[in-house]
Amino acid sequence: MSDPVPAMAERAAACADRLRGADSVLLASHIDADGLTSGAIAATALDRAGIPFETTFEKQLDAAAIERIAATEHDVALFTDFGSGQLDDIVPHEERGEFTPVVADHHQPATAEEGAEPPDTDLHLNPLLFGIDGASALSGAGTTYVLARALERAGGDNRDLAALAVVGAVGDMQDTDGGLVGANENIVAEGVEHGVIDEVTDISLYGRQTRPLPKLLEYASELRIPGISGDERGSIRFLSELAVDLKLDGEWRRWVDLSFEERQTVASALMRHAIDRGVPPERVNSVTTTTYTLSAEEVGTELRDVSEFSTVLNATARYERADVGLAICLGYRDEALEQARSLLRNHRRNLSEGLEWVKTEGVTQEEHLQWFDAGTRIRETVVGIIAGMALGESGVRRDHPIIAFAEESAEELKVSSRGSGFLVRDGLDLSAVMSEAAAAVDGGGGGHDVAAGATIPQGRRDEFLEHADEIVGEQLAAGDETASQ
Repeated sequence: MSDPVPAMAERAAACADRLRGADSVLLASHIDADGLTSGAIAATALDRAGIPFETTFEKQLDAAAIERIAATEHDVALFTDFGSGQLDDIVPHEERGEFTPVVADHHQPATAEEGAEPPDTDLHLNPLLFGIDGASALSGAGTTYVLARALERAGGDNRDLAALAVVGAVGDMQDTDGGLVGANENIVAEGVEHGVIDEVTDISLYGRQTRPLPKLLEYASELRIPGISGDERGSIRFLSELAVDLKLDGEWRRWVDLSFEERQTVASALMRHAIDRGVPPERVNSVTTTTYTLSAEEVGTELRDVSEFSTVLNATARYERADVGLAICLGYRDEALEQARSLLRNHRRNLSEGLEWVKTEGVTQEEHLQWFDAGTRIRETVVGIIAGMALGESGVRRDHPIIAFAEESAEELKVSSRGSGFLVRDGLDLSAVMSEAAAAVDGGGGGHDVAAGATIPQGRRDEFLEHADEIVGEQLAAGDETASQ
Protein backbone atom coordinates (compact mmCIF):
# COMPACT_ATOMS: atom_id res chain seq x y z
CA MET A 1 0.00 0.00 0.00
CA SER A 2 1.46 3.36 -1.02
CA ASP A 3 1.13 6.40 1.23
CA PRO A 4 -0.50 9.50 -0.33
CA VAL A 5 1.40 11.76 2.08
CA PRO A 6 4.47 9.86 3.36
CA ALA A 7 5.34 12.43 6.06
CA MET A 8 2.00 11.71 7.78
CA ALA A 9 1.99 7.92 7.33
CA GLU A 10 3.28 6.92 10.78
CA ARG A 11 0.83 9.17 12.64
CA ALA A 12 -2.03 8.07 10.36
CA ALA A 13 -1.21 4.43 11.14
CA ALA A 14 -1.34 5.13 14.88
CA CYS A 15 -4.74 6.78 14.51
CA ALA A 16 -6.00 3.88 12.38
CA ASP A 17 -4.81 1.33 14.96
CA ARG A 18 -6.72 3.09 17.74
CA LEU A 19 -9.88 3.18 15.63
CA ARG A 20 -9.59 -0.53 14.87
CA GLY A 21 -9.33 -1.21 18.60
CA ALA A 22 -12.46 0.75 19.45
CA ASP A 23 -15.65 -0.91 20.65
CA SER A 24 -17.52 1.85 18.80
CA VAL A 25 -16.71 5.28 17.37
CA LEU A 26 -18.61 8.55 17.40
CA LEU A 27 -17.70 10.33 14.16
CA ALA A 28 -18.09 14.11 14.56
CA SER A 29 -17.50 16.46 11.64
CA HIS A 30 -17.93 20.07 10.57
CA ILE A 31 -20.87 21.22 8.43
CA ASP A 32 -19.26 22.85 5.37
CA ALA A 33 -18.28 21.10 2.13
CA ASP A 34 -14.88 20.12 3.51
CA GLY A 35 -16.48 18.82 6.70
CA LEU A 36 -19.18 16.84 4.90
CA THR A 37 -16.70 15.17 2.58
CA SER A 38 -14.42 14.50 5.55
CA GLY A 39 -17.31 12.85 7.36
CA ALA A 40 -18.27 10.78 4.32
CA ILE A 41 -14.68 9.62 3.76
CA ALA A 42 -14.36 8.60 7.42
CA ALA A 43 -17.79 6.92 7.47
CA THR A 44 -16.99 4.87 4.38
CA ALA A 45 -13.55 3.87 5.67
CA LEU A 46 -14.92 2.88 9.11
CA ASP A 47 -17.69 0.85 7.49
CA ARG A 48 -15.26 -0.95 5.18
CA ALA A 49 -13.01 -1.71 8.15
CA GLY A 50 -15.92 -3.21 10.08
CA ILE A 51 -15.74 -0.62 12.87
CA PRO A 52 -19.11 0.24 14.50
CA PHE A 53 -19.79 3.98 14.42
CA GLU A 54 -22.38 6.73 14.70
CA THR A 55 -22.19 10.08 12.88
CA THR A 56 -22.94 13.61 14.08
CA PHE A 57 -22.29 17.03 12.56
CA GLU A 58 -21.62 20.23 14.47
CA LYS A 59 -21.72 23.85 13.32
CA GLN A 60 -18.89 24.54 15.73
CA LEU A 61 -16.98 22.42 18.19
CA ASP A 62 -17.65 24.44 21.32
CA ALA A 63 -17.84 23.28 24.93
CA ALA A 64 -21.50 22.33 24.61
CA ALA A 65 -20.85 20.17 21.53
CA ILE A 66 -17.93 18.43 23.23
CA GLU A 67 -20.09 17.72 26.31
CA ARG A 68 -22.76 16.18 24.05
CA ILE A 69 -20.12 13.93 22.52
CA ALA A 70 -18.79 12.97 25.95
CA ALA A 71 -22.29 11.99 27.06
CA THR A 72 -22.52 9.23 24.43
CA GLU A 73 -21.54 5.61 25.06
CA HIS A 74 -18.72 5.49 22.48
CA ASP A 75 -15.19 4.86 23.74
CA VAL A 76 -13.54 6.70 20.80
CA ALA A 77 -14.52 10.00 19.19
CA LEU A 78 -13.17 10.73 15.71
CA PHE A 79 -13.14 14.46 14.89
CA THR A 80 -12.80 15.39 11.21
CA ASP A 81 -12.25 18.91 9.83
CA PHE A 82 -12.17 20.32 13.33
CA GLY A 83 -10.67 19.39 16.67
CA SER A 84 -7.13 20.75 16.34
CA GLY A 85 -8.22 24.14 17.63
CA GLN A 86 -10.07 22.53 20.54
CA LEU A 87 -7.47 20.07 21.82
CA ASP A 88 -7.32 21.84 25.18
CA ASP A 89 -11.03 21.12 25.63
CA ILE A 90 -11.01 17.62 24.11
CA VAL A 91 -8.00 16.00 25.79
CA PRO A 92 -9.30 16.38 29.37
CA HIS A 93 -12.19 14.08 28.47
CA GLU A 94 -9.65 11.38 27.65
CA GLU A 95 -7.90 12.02 30.96
CA ARG A 96 -11.23 11.48 32.73
CA GLY A 97 -11.80 8.26 30.78
CA GLU A 98 -14.90 9.54 28.96
CA PHE A 99 -13.61 8.96 25.43
CA THR A 100 -10.38 8.74 23.49
CA PRO A 101 -10.13 11.49 20.84
CA VAL A 102 -8.73 10.87 17.36
CA VAL A 103 -8.40 14.10 15.36
CA ALA A 104 -8.05 14.41 11.56
CA ASP A 105 -7.97 18.15 10.92
CA HIS A 106 -6.03 20.83 9.03
CA HIS A 107 -6.79 23.95 11.05
CA GLN A 108 -4.30 25.75 13.25
CA PRO A 109 -3.96 24.05 16.65
CA ALA A 110 -4.94 26.51 19.38
CA THR A 111 -4.20 26.45 23.09
CA ALA A 112 -5.70 28.17 26.06
CA GLU A 113 -2.45 29.93 26.92
CA GLU A 114 -0.68 32.11 24.38
CA GLY A 115 2.65 30.62 23.33
CA ALA A 116 1.87 27.19 24.81
CA GLU A 117 2.26 24.00 22.83
CA PRO A 118 -0.89 22.05 21.93
CA PRO A 119 -1.53 18.97 24.10
CA ASP A 120 0.75 16.11 23.12
CA THR A 121 -1.13 13.18 21.60
CA ASP A 122 -0.15 10.59 19.04
CA LEU A 123 -3.75 10.57 17.80
CA HIS A 124 -3.66 14.07 16.29
CA LEU A 125 -3.34 13.95 12.48
CA ASN A 126 -2.77 17.42 11.05
CA PRO A 127 -0.58 18.45 8.07
CA LEU A 128 0.66 21.50 9.99
CA LEU A 129 2.46 19.16 12.40
CA PHE A 130 4.52 17.87 9.47
CA GLY A 131 5.40 21.13 7.73
CA ILE A 132 2.49 20.93 5.25
CA ASP A 133 0.28 24.00 4.77
CA GLY A 134 -3.24 23.15 5.90
CA ALA A 135 -4.70 26.22 4.19
CA SER A 136 -3.44 25.48 0.68
CA ALA A 137 -1.83 22.04 0.45
CA LEU A 138 -4.17 19.66 2.32
CA SER A 139 -7.79 20.08 3.42
CA GLY A 140 -9.73 18.39 6.19
CA ALA A 141 -11.06 15.91 3.63
CA GLY A 142 -7.50 15.32 2.40
CA THR A 143 -6.29 14.66 5.94
CA THR A 144 -9.18 12.27 6.50
CA TYR A 145 -8.33 10.57 3.21
CA VAL A 146 -4.79 9.94 4.53
CA LEU A 147 -6.40 8.31 7.57
CA ALA A 148 -8.76 6.30 5.34
CA ARG A 149 -5.82 4.92 3.37
CA ALA A 150 -4.19 3.89 6.65
CA LEU A 151 -7.42 2.10 7.62
CA GLU A 152 -7.29 -0.19 4.58
CA ARG A 153 -7.11 -3.85 5.46
CA ALA A 154 -5.39 -6.48 3.34
CA GLY A 155 -7.01 -6.44 -0.07
CA GLY A 156 -8.93 -3.23 0.67
CA ASP A 157 -8.66 -0.08 -1.41
CA ASN A 158 -9.93 3.35 -0.40
CA ARG A 159 -8.43 5.23 -3.34
CA ASP A 160 -11.91 5.81 -4.76
CA LEU A 161 -12.40 8.22 -1.83
CA ALA A 162 -9.88 10.56 -3.49
CA ALA A 163 -12.88 11.96 -5.40
CA LEU A 164 -14.47 13.23 -2.18
CA ALA A 165 -11.11 14.49 -0.91
CA VAL A 166 -10.77 16.66 -4.03
CA VAL A 167 -14.33 17.97 -3.62
CA GLY A 168 -13.44 18.93 -0.05
CA ALA A 169 -10.21 20.66 -1.07
CA VAL A 170 -11.93 22.68 -3.80
CA GLY A 171 -14.80 23.47 -1.44
CA ASP A 172 -12.17 24.78 0.97
CA MET A 173 -10.90 27.09 -1.82
CA GLN A 174 -7.51 25.38 -2.04
CA ASP A 175 -7.51 25.57 -5.85
CA THR A 176 -7.56 29.37 -6.15
CA ASP A 177 -4.06 29.69 -7.64
CA GLY A 178 -4.67 27.66 -10.80
CA GLY A 179 -5.24 24.22 -9.34
CA LEU A 180 -4.55 22.06 -6.31
CA VAL A 181 -0.99 21.98 -5.03
CA GLY A 182 1.21 20.20 -2.53
CA ALA A 183 -0.13 17.07 -0.86
CA ASN A 184 -3.45 17.63 -2.62
CA GLU A 185 -1.69 16.84 -5.91
CA ASN A 186 -0.77 13.39 -4.59
CA ILE A 187 -4.42 12.70 -3.85
CA VAL A 188 -5.46 13.92 -7.30
CA ALA A 189 -2.87 11.59 -8.85
CA GLU A 190 -4.26 8.62 -6.91
CA GLY A 191 -7.79 9.53 -8.00
CA VAL A 192 -6.75 9.83 -11.64
CA GLU A 193 -4.88 6.51 -11.47
CA HIS A 194 -7.91 4.86 -9.88
CA GLY A 195 -10.23 6.28 -12.55
CA VAL A 196 -12.46 8.44 -10.34
CA ILE A 197 -11.05 11.88 -11.25
CA ASP A 198 -10.39 13.62 -14.58
CA GLU A 199 -7.88 16.49 -14.48
CA VAL A 200 -7.82 18.89 -17.45
CA THR A 201 -7.01 22.51 -18.27
CA ASP A 202 -10.23 24.37 -19.00
CA ILE A 203 -12.03 27.66 -18.52
CA SER A 204 -12.36 28.47 -14.83
CA LEU A 205 -15.92 29.82 -14.87
CA TYR A 206 -18.35 28.27 -12.42
CA GLY A 207 -21.25 26.32 -13.93
CA ARG A 208 -19.54 24.59 -16.86
CA GLN A 209 -21.73 21.52 -16.38
CA THR A 210 -25.13 23.06 -15.74
CA ARG A 211 -25.47 26.68 -16.88
CA PRO A 212 -26.60 27.69 -20.39
CA LEU A 213 -23.78 29.63 -22.04
CA PRO A 214 -25.29 33.13 -21.62
CA LYS A 215 -25.80 32.50 -17.89
CA LEU A 216 -22.29 31.04 -17.59
CA LEU A 217 -20.85 34.36 -18.80
CA GLU A 218 -23.37 36.67 -17.17
CA TYR A 219 -22.77 35.22 -13.69
CA ALA A 220 -19.01 34.71 -14.03
CA SER A 221 -17.55 36.38 -10.94
CA GLU A 222 -14.10 34.94 -11.68
CA LEU A 223 -13.56 37.38 -14.59
CA ARG A 224 -15.61 40.56 -14.69
CA ILE A 225 -15.87 41.77 -18.31
CA PRO A 226 -17.58 45.05 -19.24
CA GLY A 227 -20.60 44.43 -21.43
CA ILE A 228 -20.89 40.77 -20.43
CA SER A 229 -20.67 40.35 -16.65
CA GLY A 230 -24.03 40.98 -15.04
CA ASP A 231 -25.49 41.77 -18.45
CA GLU A 232 -27.77 39.10 -19.91
CA ARG A 233 -28.29 40.93 -23.20
CA GLY A 234 -24.57 41.63 -23.52
CA SER A 235 -23.75 37.96 -22.97
CA ILE A 236 -26.26 36.86 -25.60
CA ARG A 237 -25.02 39.48 -28.05
CA PHE A 238 -21.39 38.39 -27.57
CA LEU A 239 -22.22 34.71 -28.13
CA SER A 240 -24.51 35.39 -31.09
CA GLU A 241 -21.69 37.12 -32.97
CA LEU A 242 -19.41 34.06 -32.83
CA ALA A 243 -19.09 31.79 -35.87
CA VAL A 244 -20.14 28.78 -33.80
CA ASP A 245 -23.56 27.14 -33.51
CA LEU A 246 -24.13 27.54 -29.79
CA LYS A 247 -27.77 26.46 -29.80
CA LEU A 248 -29.38 23.06 -30.19
CA ASP A 249 -33.06 22.86 -31.12
CA GLY A 250 -33.37 26.54 -30.23
CA GLU A 251 -31.93 26.11 -26.73
CA TRP A 252 -28.55 27.43 -25.58
CA ARG A 253 -25.95 24.73 -25.10
CA ARG A 254 -23.81 24.43 -21.99
CA TRP A 255 -20.02 24.55 -21.86
CA VAL A 256 -19.88 20.80 -21.33
CA ASP A 257 -21.85 20.32 -24.58
CA LEU A 258 -19.17 22.02 -26.70
CA SER A 259 -16.40 20.26 -28.57
CA PHE A 260 -12.76 21.07 -27.77
CA GLU A 261 -12.54 23.29 -30.86
CA GLU A 262 -15.76 25.13 -29.98
CA ARG A 263 -14.51 25.78 -26.46
CA GLN A 264 -11.27 27.20 -27.86
CA THR A 265 -13.23 29.52 -30.14
CA VAL A 266 -15.41 30.87 -27.33
CA ALA A 267 -12.52 31.21 -24.86
CA SER A 268 -10.29 33.03 -27.34
CA ALA A 269 -13.06 35.45 -28.29
CA LEU A 270 -13.84 36.05 -24.62
CA MET A 271 -10.20 36.88 -23.87
CA ARG A 272 -9.95 39.28 -26.81
CA HIS A 273 -13.19 40.95 -25.75
CA ALA A 274 -11.89 41.36 -22.19
CA ILE A 275 -8.51 42.81 -23.25
CA ASP A 276 -10.19 45.22 -25.69
CA ARG A 277 -12.24 46.54 -22.77
CA GLY A 278 -9.33 47.13 -20.46
CA VAL A 279 -9.24 43.98 -18.35
CA PRO A 280 -5.58 43.46 -17.26
CA PRO A 281 -3.85 40.62 -19.17
CA GLU A 282 -2.95 38.78 -15.96
CA ARG A 283 -6.63 38.66 -15.02
CA VAL A 284 -7.57 37.46 -18.50
CA ASN A 285 -4.95 34.71 -18.42
CA SER A 286 -6.37 33.43 -15.14
CA VAL A 287 -9.58 32.43 -16.92
CA THR A 288 -7.97 29.08 -17.77
CA THR A 289 -7.04 26.76 -14.93
CA THR A 290 -6.73 23.13 -13.89
CA THR A 291 -10.21 21.68 -13.42
CA TYR A 292 -11.43 18.45 -11.87
CA THR A 293 -14.44 16.33 -12.77
CA LEU A 294 -15.72 13.13 -11.20
CA SER A 295 -15.73 10.32 -13.74
CA ALA A 296 -18.53 8.32 -12.13
CA GLU A 297 -21.03 11.20 -12.08
CA GLU A 298 -23.46 11.95 -14.89
CA VAL A 299 -22.30 14.54 -17.43
CA GLY A 300 -24.21 17.82 -17.16
CA THR A 301 -25.18 17.42 -13.49
CA GLU A 302 -24.11 19.45 -10.45
CA LEU A 303 -22.11 16.50 -9.16
CA ARG A 304 -19.88 16.03 -12.21
CA ASP A 305 -17.80 19.17 -11.56
CA VAL A 306 -16.12 19.35 -8.14
CA SER A 307 -16.81 23.10 -7.77
CA GLU A 308 -20.53 22.61 -8.29
CA PHE A 309 -20.52 19.48 -6.11
CA SER A 310 -18.97 21.47 -3.24
CA THR A 311 -21.60 24.20 -3.65
CA VAL A 312 -24.36 21.60 -3.42
CA LEU A 313 -22.84 20.38 -0.15
CA ASN A 314 -22.60 23.90 1.26
CA ALA A 315 -26.29 24.32 0.47
CA THR A 316 -27.25 21.37 2.67
CA ALA A 317 -25.47 21.45 6.02
CA ARG A 318 -25.49 25.24 6.29
CA TYR A 319 -29.29 24.93 6.35
CA GLU A 320 -29.38 22.18 9.00
CA ARG A 321 -29.56 19.35 6.45
CA ALA A 322 -26.18 17.70 6.85
CA ASP A 323 -27.97 14.37 6.46
CA VAL A 324 -28.80 15.25 2.84
CA GLY A 325 -25.22 16.26 2.04
CA LEU A 326 -23.84 13.13 3.67
CA ALA A 327 -26.28 10.95 1.73
CA ILE A 328 -25.11 12.45 -1.56
CA CYS A 329 -21.46 11.94 -0.63
CA LEU A 330 -22.24 8.31 0.19
CA GLY A 331 -23.72 7.78 -3.27
CA TYR A 332 -27.44 8.23 -2.69
CA ARG A 333 -29.27 10.14 -5.43
CA ASP A 334 -32.98 10.43 -6.36
CA GLU A 335 -34.77 11.95 -3.33
CA ALA A 336 -31.55 13.15 -1.66
CA LEU A 337 -30.42 14.93 -4.83
CA GLU A 338 -33.82 16.57 -5.33
CA GLN A 339 -33.74 17.81 -1.75
CA ALA A 340 -30.23 19.14 -2.31
CA ARG A 341 -31.28 20.93 -5.49
CA SER A 342 -34.12 22.63 -3.63
CA LEU A 343 -31.71 23.69 -0.87
CA LEU A 344 -29.27 24.89 -3.53
CA ARG A 345 -31.88 27.16 -5.10
CA ASN A 346 -32.57 28.65 -1.68
CA HIS A 347 -28.81 28.95 -1.00
CA ARG A 348 -28.18 30.83 -4.25
CA ARG A 349 -31.07 33.17 -3.54
CA ASN A 350 -29.70 33.90 -0.05
CA LEU A 351 -26.20 34.53 -1.42
CA SER A 352 -27.52 36.85 -4.11
CA GLU A 353 -29.69 38.80 -1.68
CA GLY A 354 -26.91 38.92 0.90
CA LEU A 355 -24.35 40.22 -1.58
CA GLU A 356 -26.83 42.82 -2.83
CA TRP A 357 -27.37 43.95 0.78
CA VAL A 358 -23.63 44.38 1.30
CA LYS A 359 -23.28 46.33 -1.97
CA THR A 360 -26.19 48.58 -1.00
CA GLU A 361 -25.22 49.15 2.64
CA GLY A 362 -21.47 49.24 1.98
CA VAL A 363 -18.64 48.39 4.33
CA THR A 364 -16.87 50.38 7.03
CA GLN A 365 -13.19 51.03 6.42
CA GLU A 366 -10.71 50.87 9.29
CA GLU A 367 -7.00 51.53 8.99
CA HIS A 368 -6.05 47.95 8.14
CA LEU A 369 -9.34 46.13 7.53
CA GLN A 370 -12.95 46.62 6.44
CA TRP A 371 -16.13 45.21 7.92
CA PHE A 372 -19.91 44.98 7.86
CA ASP A 373 -22.46 43.86 10.45
CA ALA A 374 -25.41 42.03 8.88
CA GLY A 375 -27.21 41.42 12.17
CA THR A 376 -30.08 39.07 11.35
CA ARG A 377 -30.26 40.10 7.66
CA ILE A 378 -27.76 37.42 6.57
CA ARG A 379 -27.72 33.89 7.94
CA GLU A 380 -24.66 33.37 10.13
CA THR A 381 -23.81 30.10 8.37
CA VAL A 382 -23.33 31.87 5.00
CA VAL A 383 -22.10 35.33 6.00
CA GLY A 384 -18.48 34.24 5.46
CA ILE A 385 -19.23 33.11 1.90
CA ILE A 386 -20.84 36.46 1.16
CA ALA A 387 -17.88 38.32 2.68
CA GLY A 388 -15.57 36.48 0.28
CA MET A 389 -17.86 37.23 -2.67
CA ALA A 390 -17.90 40.93 -1.72
CA LEU A 391 -14.12 41.34 -1.99
CA GLY A 392 -13.45 43.37 -5.12
CA GLU A 393 -17.02 44.62 -5.50
CA SER A 394 -17.52 48.35 -5.89
CA GLY A 395 -16.60 50.06 -2.61
CA VAL A 396 -14.94 46.93 -1.19
CA ARG A 397 -11.15 46.92 -1.27
CA ARG A 398 -9.16 43.87 -2.33
CA ASP A 399 -6.05 45.09 -0.50
CA HIS A 400 -7.73 44.88 2.92
CA PRO A 401 -9.17 41.78 4.60
CA ILE A 402 -12.90 41.86 5.24
CA ILE A 403 -14.65 40.94 8.49
CA ALA A 404 -18.35 40.12 8.63
CA PHE A 405 -20.65 39.88 11.64
CA ALA A 406 -24.01 38.14 11.94
CA GLU A 407 -26.17 37.37 14.92
CA GLU A 408 -25.72 33.79 16.09
CA SER A 409 -27.93 34.05 19.16
CA ALA A 410 -29.14 36.62 21.65
CA GLU A 411 -25.84 36.20 23.45
CA GLU A 412 -23.30 35.67 20.67
CA LEU A 413 -22.06 37.18 17.41
CA LYS A 414 -20.64 35.07 14.58
CA VAL A 415 -17.53 36.59 13.01
CA SER A 416 -16.20 35.54 9.60
CA SER A 417 -13.10 36.91 7.89
CA ARG A 418 -11.70 36.58 4.40
CA GLY A 419 -8.45 37.74 2.82
CA SER A 420 -6.55 37.06 -0.39
CA GLY A 421 -3.48 35.12 -1.42
CA PHE A 422 -1.38 38.23 -1.93
CA LEU A 423 -2.29 39.55 1.54
CA VAL A 424 -1.24 36.21 3.06
CA ARG A 425 2.06 36.47 1.17
CA ASP A 426 2.43 39.93 2.72
CA GLY A 427 2.09 38.47 6.22
CA LEU A 428 -1.68 38.24 6.88
CA ASP A 429 -2.78 35.35 9.10
CA LEU A 430 -6.50 35.59 9.81
CA SER A 431 -6.39 32.48 12.01
CA ALA A 432 -4.18 34.37 14.47
CA VAL A 433 -6.28 37.53 14.08
CA MET A 434 -9.52 35.72 14.92
CA SER A 435 -7.98 33.70 17.74
CA GLU A 436 -6.23 36.59 19.47
CA ALA A 437 -8.91 39.26 18.97
CA ALA A 438 -11.66 36.87 20.10
CA ALA A 439 -9.72 35.80 23.18
CA ALA A 440 -9.34 39.47 24.11
CA VAL A 441 -13.14 39.80 24.36
CA ASP A 442 -13.83 36.41 26.00
CA GLY A 443 -14.64 34.65 22.74
CA GLY A 444 -12.96 31.98 20.66
CA GLY A 445 -11.79 31.70 17.07
CA GLY A 446 -9.37 30.23 14.55
CA GLY A 447 -9.18 28.78 11.06
CA HIS A 448 -6.74 29.46 8.22
CA ASP A 449 -4.50 32.34 7.24
CA VAL A 450 -6.76 33.33 4.32
CA ALA A 451 -10.14 32.56 5.95
CA ALA A 452 -11.07 32.24 9.60
CA GLY A 453 -13.92 32.74 12.04
CA ALA A 454 -14.83 33.43 15.64
CA THR A 455 -17.67 33.63 18.08
CA ILE A 456 -17.75 36.59 20.48
CA PRO A 457 -20.20 37.93 23.07
CA GLN A 458 -22.86 40.38 21.94
CA GLY A 459 -21.94 43.96 22.71
CA ARG A 460 -18.18 43.48 22.22
CA ARG A 461 -17.99 43.96 18.48
CA ASP A 462 -16.21 47.31 18.51
CA GLU A 463 -13.67 46.12 21.04
CA PHE A 464 -13.02 43.05 18.90
CA LEU A 465 -12.55 45.22 15.81
CA GLU A 466 -10.05 47.42 17.59
CA HIS A 467 -7.93 44.41 18.49
CA ALA A 468 -8.30 42.84 15.03
CA ASP A 469 -7.32 46.03 13.21
CA GLU A 470 -4.23 46.39 15.37
CA ILE A 471 -3.18 42.75 14.83
CA VAL A 472 -3.65 42.96 11.04
CA GLY A 473 -1.56 46.13 10.98
CA GLU A 474 1.22 44.46 12.95
CA GLN A 475 1.19 41.40 10.68
CA LEU A 476 1.40 43.41 7.47
CA ALA A 477 4.06 45.70 8.89
CA ALA A 478 6.14 42.69 9.86
CA GLY A 479 5.63 41.27 6.39
CA ASP A 480 6.83 44.51 4.81
CA GLU A 481 9.90 44.51 7.02
CA THR A 482 10.72 40.90 6.09
CA ALA A 483 10.25 41.62 2.37
CA SER A 484 12.63 44.59 2.53
CA GLN A 485 15.45 42.60 4.13
